[in-house]
Amino acid sequence: MSFQKPKVLLLGEIEHSPAQDAYESLSSLATLVQPSATNRDDFLEECRSGALDGVKVIYRTFNSVGVTGKIDGEVVGALGKEGLQVGYLCHNGAGYDQIDVAACTSAGIHVSNVPTAVNAATADTAIFLLLGALRSFNAPLSALRQGSWRGNPPPPLGHDPEDKLLGIVGMGGIGRDLKRRAEALGMKVQYHNRKELDAKLAGGARYVGFEELLRTSDVISLNLPLNPATHHLISDAEFSKMKYGVVIINTARGAVIDEVALVAAIDSGKVFSCGLDVYEDEPEVHPGLVGNEKVMLLPHMGTWTVETQTKMELWNISNVRAALETGQLRSPVPEQAHMS
Repeated sequence: MSFQKPKVLLLGEIEHSPAQDAYESLSSLATLVQPSATNRDDFLEECRSGALDGVKVIYRTFNSVGVTGKIDGEVVGALGKEGLQVGYLCHNGAGYDQIDVAACTSAGIHVSNVPTAVNAATADTAIFLLLGALRSFNAPLSALRQGSWRGNPPPPLGHDPEDKLLGIVGMGGIGRDLKRRAEALGMKVQYHNRKELDAKLAGGARYVGFEELLRTSDVISLNLPLNPATHHLISDAEFSKMKYGVVIINTARGAVIDEVALVAAIDSGKVFSCGLDVYEDEPEVHPGLVGNEKVMLLPHMGTWTVETQTKMELWNISNVRAALETGQLRSPVPEQAHMS
């Protein structure tokens, strides 16, 4: 019997030429295939029909959710049908809330993400939003383009970052990169994390409890993954504990903040401003945010650079290659640290 190479299924696009070349080089190890489906129902049927039999590894992008929907129990069940051999799901992104990791674990599917390639670009984005929100830059940016100079009336005076206390919720790689950038602006930094970091990794930032961080921070930045435990982590009760005039930054996932509560907190003055790159129902944005010139808004641009997206694609391809060559993933998600 002749040996048949396993298949790699590409969900989404690989957009940068160094990564395209790296992906094509996998053809010596596997047959590279793509689905014909363009929507979830057709994708499920394609899985069940046998058309994708022999797929061992999946490379997926954030935008491929438009074809498959979320990788939930139903999709995992279709991927686990007899004939399909999916053992590895390689996600091109740091956040992986589109994937039901528990369902994948139960089905024996190993999941990886791209945990560090996004750090610098996302931290840069957070600093842009932090400065824009603190300094009240959004309204005059719009006024200038409309021929009204700073606006009439001009915006309220902003605030300097120097000597402000930044509270980072989630001190992973992005949080630590943000810390270093904020300190260069003269900010003081404290953080809350699932567990306290060792002193070297924390780099002098002070570890505090969640409620103390809410009470004492001048600026709060959210840098943690979205999961059932962090959904609406910041809502009415949390805003009530914050300083009057606090600034909120979110480059993590939109649903870690209750947007209705955020809009109410901005309207009341409790929140001076916010800088957001992510939203609960992307690409829809709460009208109370879009219509408020006090806030800085970006349309999920945190990793929107040639260099970062190339690094992400190459990292994800290295996970695919590792799965094919060694049966292990370079960067498995933390929930699967126990899987061999």
